[in-house]
Amino acid sequence: MFKNRYVKGLVYLLVGIILIGKYIVTPDKTLEELAPKYAAAPSQFMTLNGMKIHYRDEGAGTPIVLIHGTGASLHTWNDWTKDLVKDYRVIRLDLPAYGLTGQDPQNRYSSKDYVDLLDAFLTELKVDQFHLVGNSLGGLISWLYASYYPEKVEKLVLLDPSGFPFKNTPMVIKMAKTPVLNNFIRYVTPRSFIEKNIQEVYYDPTLIKASTLDRYYDLTLYEGNRDAFIDRAFIEREDYRDRLSLIKAPTLILWGENDAWIPVSDAPKFKAAIENAQVVIMPETGHVPMEEKPKESLAVVADFLAP
Repeated sequence: MFKNRYVKGLVYLLVGIILIGKYIVTPDKTLEELAPKYAAAPSQFMTLNGMKIHYRDEGAGTPIVLIHGTGASLHTWNDWTKDLVKDYRVIRLDLPAYGLTGQDPQNRYSSKDYVDLLDAFLTELKVDQFHLVGNSLGGLISWLYASYYPEKVEKLVLLDPSGFPFKNTPMVIKMAKTPVLNNFIRYVTPRSFIEKNIQEVYYDPTLIKASTLDRYYDLTLYEGNRDAFIDRAFIEREDYRDRLSLIKAPTLILWGENDAWIPVSDAPKFKAAIENAQVVIMPETGHVPMEEKPKESLAVVADFLAP
C-alpha cells in the first residue's frame, strides 16, 4: 500500500516537473535566434576582456557615446541615432549583463568595472575625445567616467542618472536580491512581467510600442542575461558621490518629472555637486526620456551640444 502510494506520488511529481518545464519555464534565446532582428548591420562585435561586445558605430564628425541603463540595450537610443548621425559619429554598446553582449563570465559588474570596460572599448576604437551621454545606470557610468577621465569628455549629458541613495528600489531588483523568489526571474519570465516593468519607466504607457516590448522581452531571455541580472543585484554598491566635484565637462542634467525609479528630487543634488551643470526637467515624462519622448528630449540635448 505504502509502496503504491510512493510510486504514485513519484509519478505525479515527475509529471508535474515535465509540465512545468514545458508550459511554465521560459527558455533562453540564442544569439542565432536574436541576431537577425537585433544585430543586423550596422551592428558589430568586439572581443574585449573575454567577452564579445555588441556595438554600433555610425556617422561621422565629433564622436558621441551613448550608454543605456539597467535592463536596456543599445537599441534604446534608436530614435535619437536617426538624427544624431547627420552631424555626429554615434557610438553605442550593449553593456555586459545586457543586450547581446550578455553575461560576463567573471561577474565584473561594479560601476568601476563598467568604467574600465568603457575606456578599453573606446581605446580600441581609437576614440579619445567625445561627448558622453548616459541614462540611469548608464548615467552613473557616464559621470563616473567623466570624473576619472576629465580630459576625454567634452560635454556630459545625464538622463535620470543614478548615484544618490533612494528608498524606492524597483520591484524587479528587490526580487532579484531575494533568494528563492529570484528563481522566478531566472526561470519563469512571462511577457507580462517585462511589460509591467517597462510601464514603470514610462509616464504614459500608451507610448510603449509593441516592437519596444518585443525587444525588451527577447533580450531579457538572451542566454545568460537573467543569471547576470541576478548576479548584478548582489554587487556591493559603492558611494562615488565625492567624485562628482572632479567632473570638468559642461553637464546637462535632463530628468523626467514623473520618474518612478529615480526621483526627480535628485536633479538639484547633481547640479549642486557638479561645477558646470544645468538642469532641464521634462513634464509628463518618466525614467527613459529618449524612448518616451525622443524628439523633445533630443531637441534639448542638441541645443546643449551645439558649439
